[in-house]
Amino acid sequence: MEDVKELKTFINIWFIAISSMCYCYFIPAKISYGVPRLLSLLPIIALFCILPLSISTVHLVFPTFFFLVWLANFKLLLFAFNRGPLGLSSKQNLPIVTFISIALFPINPKENYNKLSTDAFPFLKQILFVIKVAILTKIIVPIYQYYNLDNIHWSFMVILYFTHMYIAFELGFIFTALLVKFVHGFEFEIDPHFNEPYLATSVQDFWGHRWNLMTSCILRAMVYNPVRSICTPTLGKLRGQMLAIFCTFVVSGLMHELMYFYMIRVPPTWEVTWFFVLHGAWTACEVAVKKAFNGRFRLHRAVSWPLTLVFLIVTGWMFFEQPIKNSVDVKIKNETLFMAKYAFKIHL
Repeated sequence: MEDVKELKTFINIWFIAISSMCYCYFIPAKISYGVPRLLSLLPIIALFCILPLSISTVHLVFPTFFFLVWLANFKLLLFAFNRGPLGLSSKQNLPIVTFISIALFPINPKENYNKLSTDAFPFLKQILFVIKVAILTKIIVPIYQYYNLDNIHWSFMVILYFTHMYIAFELGFIFTALLVKFVHGFEFEIDPHFNEPYLATSVQDFWGHRWNLMTSCILRAMVYNPVRSICTPTLGKLRGQMLAIFCTFVVSGLMHELMYFYMIRVPPTWEVTWFFVLHGAWTACEVAVKKAFNGRFRLHRAVSWPLTLVFLIVTGWMFFEQPIKNSVDVKIKNETLFMAKYAFKIHL
């Protein structure tokens, strides 16, 4: 009964979100950009921050937080100054359904669509999709079912949780893309969220080119570009870029800390923020070292790939420390087993 109530609340939240975006389309979009438009959008931004607090199921809280509190609110803040994907859409005078889709989901209007060049290796991607589903259903779910996670080494726990998080995110975004394509046909380019992050050869490659690319795009427009343009005249090109990278990671860390608050509902302990502070400093140093060598020296993939994975695993405990300490991982495990029983027809 409680699960049905949660699902009804989740549906109501998204009905409110869609209604709010109708308001943004008809009212703030017609107001001159800048402070006047920002003031007209602030009630919606505040509302989006409140909505996820009415649900507690982790698998419902996360997409609500990510789509509304993070992506939609950042898009609205950029839209206030006629920037970002919504700023572009206002210039193109798009229909209301398109505006709402861009605002609430990680998509962009498709430009210069070429069906033949959209995906160079469709068969390979289909194989990888099947492999990921198999890993989730045939490896991760049985581990959750038959093993006591308290007896598993922390490094394996990090690998397990990162793998589960990655596959679950990617599958969720694929289903979101299918929903958008069902509504709009093939008029939109669905932003890829992941580019096989397990193949990353550096921390910069992992965060900048392979992991959660839509968030990277929004953070680039929201934090990186403004900080770099402001600081470069004073600090110089390289230092301005390094500071912009670091600030972007700090903001990402704070948003993840906020995400944990929505999922755990306890005061923050800042481990995940320090995780992103560390990765921000490391990435900034990577950029500086690469520019210093100017392409004259580069580690072979056979060396840089395992080193990157080791760094991610060793520092990964900081990312998962707070959820594990507050038994959120147990809650996620139970929710995963519940969904596996009914969605994947696994007889547990």
